[in-house]
Amino acid sequence: MHDTTNLETRGIPTVFVASEPFREAADAQSTALGFNPARVFVGHPIQDRTDEEMQALADDAIERILKGIQA
Repeated sequence: MHDTTNLETRGIPTVFVASEPFREAADAQSTALGFNPARVFVGHPIQDRTDEEMQALADDAIERILKGIQA
């Protein structure tokens, strides 16, 4: 969230991407930083997924990510 905030304040469009269980933590960080970046949440867990599963997560998220960058 800090990197996202830093980039956005420098005029670089970003989208914060995390897995679902981190939604509350992202909300808390956003509030603490006073910044509400575009966010996309994907399925969890990440670390044990195969390459094919990671590709499917990316395929599912790409339109939402692009929409967040263009907003």
